[in-house]
Amino acid sequence: MISSKQRAYLRSLANSIDTIIMVGKGGINEQVIKQTSDALKARELVKGKVLESCELSSREVADYIAQQVKADVVQVIGSKFVLYKRNDKEPKITLPRK
Repeated sequence: MISSKQRAYLRSLANSIDTIIMVGKGGINEQVIKQTSDALKARELVKGKVLESCELSSREVADYIAQQVKADVVQVIGSKFVLYKRNDKEPKITLPRK
């Protein structure tokens, strides 16, 4: 679990990254889960967007994907969400202490 201080730090990092996960009318499928998992392994922090054609809310999508890939939901704002998962083998982001 990440603290509010760490969450704020991750939110500031997320401002400058591109949105790479898109969830549309196809909803959440294996491909989206695999893409998210691979991206988290490589970057630790990913930004996603829920398109208007999707029947699920941004919060539902973020929570479900996070649960599937064992990541933390950093934030959900409008149609966008940010997920974080530490790569224990090769950490790229150093979080502030709790």
